[in-house]
Amino acid sequence: MKTIFLREVCAIFLAMLSIVCTAPAQESPKYDFSPITQRIQGWVDLHYYPGAGLLVAKDNQVIYERCFGDYAPDTVVLIASSGKWLAAATIMSLVDDGILSLDDPASKWLPEFKDDPKGIATIRQMLSHTSGYRPYQPADKPVDKYQTLVESVEHIVPLAPVYKPGERFDYGGLAMQVAGRMAEMAAGKDWETLFQERIARPLGMKNTHFTPVDQGGGHSPMLGGGARSTLSDYATFLAMIAGNGAYQGKRVLSEKAIAEMQADQVRRATLRRDEFVERVRGRTHNGVYGLGEWREQLDEQGKALLISSPSWAGAYPWIDKTAGIYGIFIAHVDVEKANSAHFSGFYTSPVLAIMVRDAVASPDKTNAKDAVQ
Repeated sequence: MKTIFLREVCAIFLAMLSIVCTAPAQESPKYDFSPITQRIQGWVDLHYYPGAGLLVAKDNQVIYERCFGDYAPDTVVLIASSGKWLAAATIMSLVDDGILSLDDPASKWLPEFKDDPKGIATIRQMLSHTSGYRPYQPADKPVDKYQTLVESVEHIVPLAPVYKPGERFDYGGLAMQVAGRMAEMAAGKDWETLFQERIARPLGMKNTHFTPVDQGGGHSPMLGGGARSTLSDYATFLAMIAGNGAYQGKRVLSEKAIAEMQADQVRRATLRRDEFVERVRGRTHNGVYGLGEWREQLDEQGKALLISSPSWAGAYPWIDKTAGIYGIFIAHVDVEKANSAHFSGFYTSPVLAIMVRDAVASPDKTNAKDAVQ
C-alpha cells in the first residue's frame, strides 16, 4: 500500500511540476496575448514541436513568458541558425579588442588559403554570406559532424568557390567555420572558450554552448548551425544587443560593434529571388543581412528596424525597434511531422514578431485573456 501511495504522490508531483513549467512566468495584463498563445499552442498540438517557449520584453521589462508542451525556461534546445547571431557577436568582441579586423582575408590567418582564390574573402563577407564559398557541404559528401574547426576547415579547403567574394548573397554556414578558425588562430584559444569568455559568462548564459557538436544530420557546421541555448539564456543575449552592447552596467560589445552587425553588409552583392525577407515580409530590399543577423525591415534611411536570426528548426530571436521589443521563440521542429505537413519553422516563426507588435500597439486591458490574474 505504501508503494502504491508513493507512486500516486510522485505522479501528482510530476503533474504539478509540468503545470508549473508550462504556466506563464509573467504576462502583462495590459496586452492581449491570447492570439499568440493560441498560435504556438496550435503548432504544439499538431506535433510540429514537442514543446516551445516564448519570451517577450518591452523597454527591457518582460511582458510575456510562457512555455508549451514539455519545455521549461531552462530547457536546452538546439537552436541551429539562431546561433549565427551568437557567433557574430563573439567575433565582434575580438574586433573590438583589435585582435581581428572585419576586413582580414582568410589568407592572413590560415596558410592553407594562401594560394586559394577563397583566401581573399574577408571575415565581413564570411559573416554576411557574401564570401563566394559554398553555403553547405556538397550533397555527395558526408554530413559534417566535425568536433573542431581545424577538422571542418580541412574539408572546406578543397571545395571550389561558387562565386567571387562580394558577388552574390548565398545564405549558409561553411564560410562562418573559416571565420571561426581565423578567430581561434588570432586569439590562440579554441572557439568554445572564446564564446564562453567573451559572451556567455559575462551575460550569465550558463546553458549555452557550441560544442560538443550535435551528431544529428544537418546540425553542423558549428558556428552557423550547431549552438544550443535556452529561453532564459538567449533572452539575456538579446537584452545586451538591444542595450547597444551593454548589460546590467557591463559593456560586452561596443556600440560600434553593434552598429556594424546591424548595418547592410550585403552591399552590392546580388540576391536570389524569393529570399527570406521577401518570403516572410512580402517585400524585399537589397540590404537584407548584416553580420549574423537578418535585416527584415528598414527605415527610409536604410537603418534596420526589425532584425532577427531565424533557424530552420523553428527558433526565432528578434529585436523590433519600432516597438522597443525583443523576443525569443525557442523550439526544435519534429522533422517527420513537419515535413509531412509541409510546415517550415524558418518561414513560419517570423509571424510572431508582427503578432507581438500588433498586440503591443493595441493594448486592451479588458480582453487580456492570458494575463496573470
